[in-house]
Amino acid sequence: MSKYTRRQFLEDSMFAAAAAVAAGSTMPVFAQEEKGSANDELKVCVVGAGGRGGSHIGAWTGKQGRTTKITHICDVDSKRAGSNAESIGKNQGGLVPKVIDDVRRVLDDKTINIISIATPNHQHSIQAIWAMLAGKDVYVEKPVSHNVSEGRRAVQVARKHKKICQTGTQSRSNPGMRDAIAFIHAGKIGDVKLARGLCYKPRASIGAKGTYEVPKEVNYDLWCGPTQMLPLTRPKFHYDWHWQWEWGNGDLGNQGIHQMDISRWGLGVNQLSDKVVSYGGRVGYEDAGETANTQVIVHEFGDKTLTFEVRGLKTGDYKGAKVGVIFEGSEGYVVLPSYNGGAAFDKAGKMIAEFKGGDDSHHFQNFLKAVRSRDPKDLNADIEEGHLSSALCHTGNISYRLGETATLAAMTSKLADVKTNDNMKETLERTVTHLKENGVDLEKTPLTIGPLLTMDPKTETFPGNDAANKWLSRQDRKPYVIPAEADI
Repeated sequence: MSKYTRRQFLEDSMFAAAAAVAAGSTMPVFAQEEKGSANDELKVCVVGAGGRGGSHIGAWTGKQGRTTKITHICDVDSKRAGSNAESIGKNQGGLVPKVIDDVRRVLDDKTINIISIATPNHQHSIQAIWAMLAGKDVYVEKPVSHNVSEGRRAVQVARKHKKICQTGTQSRSNPGMRDAIAFIHAGKIGDVKLARGLCYKPRASIGAKGTYEVPKEVNYDLWCGPTQMLPLTRPKFHYDWHWQWEWGNGDLGNQGIHQMDISRWGLGVNQLSDKVVSYGGRVGYEDAGETANTQVIVHEFGDKTLTFEVRGLKTGDYKGAKVGVIFEGSEGYVVLPSYNGGAAFDKAGKMIAEFKGGDDSHHFQNFLKAVRSRDPKDLNADIEEGHLSSALCHTGNISYRLGETATLAAMTSKLADVKTNDNMKETLERTVTHLKENGVDLEKTPLTIGPLLTMDPKTETFPGNDAANKWLSRQDRKPYVIPAEADI
């Protein structure tokens, strides 16, 4: 990062202390060549004190808490930050963390080693990038990005500045899940060409669209960050942002990122797909939500296919799973209905193996191992793994958002171009049956189907498709701007 762009970055953060770094102070925390002892105490700033933030707090004050201490808790909601600080103090022998509302206030603090990010999706990449540019290691929740471009930039920053950056897809560290994937990779169910991710997770209406007041304890400017400061149109401020495009990515990028990641892992694909298409809709009720609550995404990777289904209305399971992954092999199949394992079956449906074991602690421990070794190869979910799996969600949503409503006949015709057409027909038929069982009349509320998009996985762009390419990034709101590649 050049002197000018470093200065610009820090001045944009609006903190005089950080400007001193721009004037020439050294980068904080470990120098890259140094390795830390397993007994070294690491100082942590947790950013985001909501639901997932609680898991981060539990990790750094729990089993790992023997060698980690939370020195700062950061949340734009003053009530949440304050209440968490008190409980953290009790678990840290009276060491109450400082409460701040803006992570930029601690980027120049050399005593902080780790920034642990559990904010809403739209803040993940920019905060991870800020932290790594300031010399911190980062644990960032899934999805690691709100769009494809910023996720790739986070990878570039981690590589250039040699920082340790773990993605919060904890299945990658759970022994049961690792055993299951190893079983698949060993050819125990034959040749695997199809993975089916499931997010069958019923969600109620988030309430009528209207004009609502932002809670007085929330700094809305900081909360919005790089996104536009749009009027609040949902009744519930926290969490329900998941279903509005400016901040969330629907259940595909909320719950589904886990299953998308496991699917890609099992298929052994380490790039974005060659082609993607999506169809679905927000059906069953009208509310302030914008993202699809019923959606199917199909990714093609050469001769391999990843199909993903989101069901936000009441539903049964599929082959014993509701939120999980199914791998179809030539000699059997594997069903993974949890974060830490599942079972394998032969073609006749007889169970031939079972996999289980693990919890979140394994993933946090894995991150600390890499922080101390200074080797990103020690990470089970390096930032690039998180970027690829997050981006598969984003490109699926791009196809959907470019779509138009269509009759079932028209949808069937469009899906004829997908290589695994028989699988697509069966998936569409099950989706239609599911919606009918929930009282959805597709003649009155037809589904939307997007175009089959062709992507160049090397450049992570859609060649010659300006309409699709514009959704790969966003116009960030100043001063919350993702730096250009040349400026990192």
